[in-house]
Amino acid sequence: MNGDAVHGRRSAMKRNNTGRFFAFPAVLVLLALALGGCAGREGKKLHVYNWTYYIPEEVVRAFEKEKGVKVVYDVFASNEEMFAKLKAGGAGYDITFPSGDYVSIMAGQGMLEKIDHAKVPNLAQIDPQIRARLGFDPGQEYSVPFMMGAAGVVVNKKKVPHFEKSWSIFARPDLKGRMTLLDDMREVLGAALKTRGYSVNSRNPKELAEAKEIVRGWRNQIVKFDAETFGKGFAAGEFFVVHAYAENVYQELDEAMKEDVEFFIPREGGAMYMDCMVILKDGKNKDLAHEFIDFIHRPDIYARIVDFLETLSINMGARELTTTDPIYDIDDLVNCEFLEDLGPDVEMYDRIWQEIRVGK
Repeated sequence: MNGDAVHGRRSAMKRNNTGRFFAFPAVLVLLALALGGCAGREGKKLHVYNWTYYIPEEVVRAFEKEKGVKVVYDVFASNEEMFAKLKAGGAGYDITFPSGDYVSIMAGQGMLEKIDHAKVPNLAQIDPQIRARLGFDPGQEYSVPFMMGAAGVVVNKKKVPHFEKSWSIFARPDLKGRMTLLDDMREVLGAALKTRGYSVNSRNPKELAEAKEIVRGWRNQIVKFDAETFGKGFAAGEFFVVHAYAENVYQELDEAMKEDVEFFIPREGGAMYMDCMVILKDGKNKDLAHEFIDFIHRPDIYARIVDFLETLSINMGARELTTTDPIYDIDDLVNCEFLEDLGPDVEMYDRIWQEIRVGK
């Protein structure tokens, strides 16, 4: 884990330590309030399992200081990794951050605690138009939305001065050995389905067979499927084109290099994600987990996260407090779709993905 950030997308923002207490009585009052607020919580730990590169360290430290607790933080690189670890008995976590389709899966398997909305008043800060689109968990019974966006394509414009803003870039033979695709079944097959005008949630065997052939063609041009090192490889000049979440790449770039880089959502669209906060049924600190979720959606706190990631804000209050422009905006997602739980049809996807991976 990056030492500068708990979910390390870019260097965590500096704390402002210039504040001073000017009167001794004021110190006593503040100390008494702090001790009173933390009474009975010494040694309390909240166990969080989150994506790599998602929350600045200073936000987690601020929660610890305000609540008088310790956050134990662990990270994963994909929904599949997170889910497999939890199903294999990786117990001890209180909160994790699945994407929407995995919220459905985990709720259906009895892995999630219901959200007590009375304990998350800042849920009201989330844009109601966005909440209304979340068919994977209507009414947010089991989840609280955290971050919305989509994977796209990052291009080194010095090395690739001419390109179409399309998934077809991965079919270019002149870029063979200089590109990567995400090691993510739904993202990659979703991209291929979109090139044919199909839904990223297609259950149609014929459509999936077409998508398989498209991905097989891309596979011949790429270095590898990669969900972890593409950002560093791109920054080092090893890769010229990467299928990526923008923030994972941009946090690896210095300001000068960013001038030569472009991120785009392909015109065909693709899979759109809503990563959510959920409380695990086996968690031991459910009240504290609710406090953490509410803290994250406090507008001033959420604005720090948005500035850190340079991404879209789903929190209405935070929109007035952010200081950076997002790498892309909501209009770029017009042709994108939220991933849905495929139910038993996921086996068809798994089979196709494994055949692609082994070269069949």
